[in-house]
Amino acid sequence: MSTQAVADIGLIGLAVMGQNLILNMNDHGFVVCAYNRTTSKVDDFLANEAKGTNIVGAHSIEELCAKLKRPRKIMLMVKAGTAVDAFIDSILPHLEKGDIIIDGGNSNFNDSQARYERLLEKGILFVGAGVSGGEEGARFGPSIMPGGNKDAWPHLKPIFQAISAKAPDGQACCDWVGEGGSGHYVKMVHNGIEYGDMQLISEGYQLMKDVFGFSSEQIGDTLEKWNTGVMDSYLVEITRDIIRYKDTDGTSLVEKIRDTAGQKGTGKWTAISALDSGIPVTLVAEAVFARFLSALKDERTRASTILDGPKPVKSGQSVIRLVDNLEQSLYASKIISYAQGFMLMREASNEFKWNLNYGSIALMWRGGCIIRSAFLGDIKSAFDKNPNLESLLFDPFFQSATSKAQDGWRQTLVEGIVSGVPLPAMSTALTFYDGYRSARVPANMIQAQRDYFGAHTYELENQPGTYIHTNWTGTGGNVSSSTYNA
Repeated sequence: MSTQAVADIGLIGLAVMGQNLILNMNDHGFVVCAYNRTTSKVDDFLANEAKGTNIVGAHSIEELCAKLKRPRKIMLMVKAGTAVDAFIDSILPHLEKGDIIIDGGNSNFNDSQARYERLLEKGILFVGAGVSGGEEGARFGPSIMPGGNKDAWPHLKPIFQAISAKAPDGQACCDWVGEGGSGHYVKMVHNGIEYGDMQLISEGYQLMKDVFGFSSEQIGDTLEKWNTGVMDSYLVEITRDIIRYKDTDGTSLVEKIRDTAGQKGTGKWTAISALDSGIPVTLVAEAVFARFLSALKDERTRASTILDGPKPVKSGQSVIRLVDNLEQSLYASKIISYAQGFMLMREASNEFKWNLNYGSIALMWRGGCIIRSAFLGDIKSAFDKNPNLESLLFDPFFQSATSKAQDGWRQTLVEGIVSGVPLPAMSTALTFYDGYRSARVPANMIQAQRDYFGAHTYELENQPGTYIHTNWTGTGGNVSSSTYNA
């Protein structure tokens, strides 16, 4: 007897994210067929978390595909890498042209691009969907960033927009991103910005603790206040909760945590993509390097007994001014980080012909995801006013915001420098800002140096496009190297 097609979508992978997405879909009236390579997990899920729901299970790929309404929609929530390709290969024999495979894991966008192209040849619609928000987001409303074969979107839109988080104005934090690997690219940039936001907040925490002399309670109260203003965000909110959390002995738990940060690689991917694209995404790169430095715990401990730093200097600023300056520094640095992220996406969109909708991306990040913040509404407004906006810093709102924040931004960095507190993310943000607003930077000297030792040529200000070599020593000859850009 043939199996009846009853499910609206199938989902493979019953780890916590997969289970929570299935339950979320069920809550919104969609029938989901659950499958896991270890089929006992299917039975356990149906008997426990999914008990009393409309969720159905499958004990084989063949059974899963047979239970799906056409076009079949199968979402993979498995470990990125070879596992995704292995499942795709096992599913393909049971699909027809026009069926849809969605990869909802944390895949590298290059892998998604390759899968999109491979499945396009077979008539299968591939979608790489970035999913952000962690376990809670998956259960009650994540931010979803789908990209790939656009023919799949009309079939997925009702499901994805129903289960996604909603922005304060009620709009779904999910929209179509673009072709190929664009969905996972946007998720990658999201994660890179997340690295930057976390590093910035951590730097603020260290300044308040080690320079301002704040107690955990004072830091928590400061974060509470910030979360009612321009810094209103999920990460500030959870940092407030973390700093206030007491261990069983009544002391701050966070102060007992070893200061070595882990990572899963997506911030590094963002920095590598920026290097490959020639876009100065300096803040994300510094956040990644800061985690690398934190991992050198033994070396840092030895260095702390050997290397001198400045003697403590009491600030001449009032506590109120110190906190206000720090808030301005964090806000301006955050603007820079997002400006850099959107610059990177713009370059990728041009390179891969994705035609990304930046306003929609800002909307997708307004709720459900780790970097959700009120600030993203201002970014959406900027791109609504000008979809071809070259840089967020050219929008009047952000131009004004960075201008107003400048004094506090610079003063905060001075406090850190004279106190010997490292502020890699905040300082690189200001360095980028000062470089970006400079009509002339000292790269002319670099070009002269390159031409001197390697005959790499240079252009004159009044003759752009004409490459010249100078025999700087009189003995170097007049033959120049070919020009190239790495």
